[in-house]
Amino acid sequence: MTELAFILGTRPEIIKLSPVIRGCEQHGVDHVVVHTGQHYSESLDDVFFEQLELAEPDVNLGVGSGPHGEQTGEMLRGVEQTLTDAAPDVVVVQGDTNSALAGALAASKMAPEVAHVEAGLRSFDRSMPEETNRVLIDHAADYLFAPTAKSEEYLVREGISEVQITVTGNTVVDALDRIRDVARRESTALDDLGLAADRYLLMTAHRQENVDDPDRFRSLLDGAARAGREHEMEVIYPIHPRARGRLEEFGIDVPGPVRTVEPQDYLDFVRLLSTAAAVLTDSGGIQEEACVLGIPCVTMRDNTERPETTEVGANRLSSCDPDRISRAVTEMLDADGAWENPYGDGDAATRILRALPVSAEPEEAVR
Repeated sequence: MTELAFILGTRPEIIKLSPVIRGCEQHGVDHVVVHTGQHYSESLDDVFFEQLELAEPDVNLGVGSGPHGEQTGEMLRGVEQTLTDAAPDVVVVQGDTNSALAGALAASKMAPEVAHVEAGLRSFDRSMPEETNRVLIDHAADYLFAPTAKSEEYLVREGISEVQITVTGNTVVDALDRIRDVARRESTALDDLGLAADRYLLMTAHRQENVDDPDRFRSLLDGAARAGREHEMEVIYPIHPRARGRLEEFGIDVPGPVRTVEPQDYLDFVRLLSTAAAVLTDSGGIQEEACVLGIPCVTMRDNTERPETTEVGANRLSSCDPDRISRAVTEMLDADGAWENPYGDGDAATRILRALPVSAEPEEAVR
């Protein structure tokens, strides 16, 4: 019988589950990896698995994009059949995506137990689909792996037993510990884009509430451009095809000095992030990665489910207001990157595997 089934569907899930999957491979834990196809760039996903030294997924459902209900429903159908075939003891999901929700819901109505990696994150903004997903997954889970004590506190407040919760640190630290030196040696991103370290700003923007609203999208682009002009830096924006489509649909001209480039593979993105003067983002995961790498971050949102980053001084909320964005960038560029990393020591995957009911408990850290 299969011990663990990993359900994933987006690149952040691949990155953050990679240390746990690698631990299964190292310690002989019988497992399957199921890719829902929520992020459907096959070429980029293949590169992510290769660069993270993972085998290809055992199953790819190929669901692709669509409205939330339709997408989640298609995933539920495929995941349920896969779990029937594989009969795992525990289904492992990560984060707050529709893939994670589908995996947790399907398993909760079947025999397997549910393990949630990165449990307990809260923005307290129920207008975000991800917030609904987080809460539902946590309350369906049997094993809750909280990255920080604050996440554990939120779970306990919601009535979840401390017996079910393990504070592990965040697996993104494990992943970055493994990949950052490789990126420095092997990535050619700086040369390819004609960039000098510490002389550019990196930007990401993809969230539905930002790029699907033409006014908010224009505002965050204007704010990023204003920050670039004030500090005489180019703003590099690896843009997802969906966000590029919104630019065309809304007739938005990208203002200089913002330069849109193609989406980057993991090695190249880590290299760009680790050598940027600062990052402007609406991504939760990039808030964490910037914090771990010592790169100042400005989050172009009204709230964050990663408050630890703001508490240690690594991150500042700016909303999408251009004045606030440019002011926050100025303030964060004065940060020295010497804040304490709140996300652990890079052994989260080992703690997760030790807490799960698997036959081969790792005596050594996963590497």
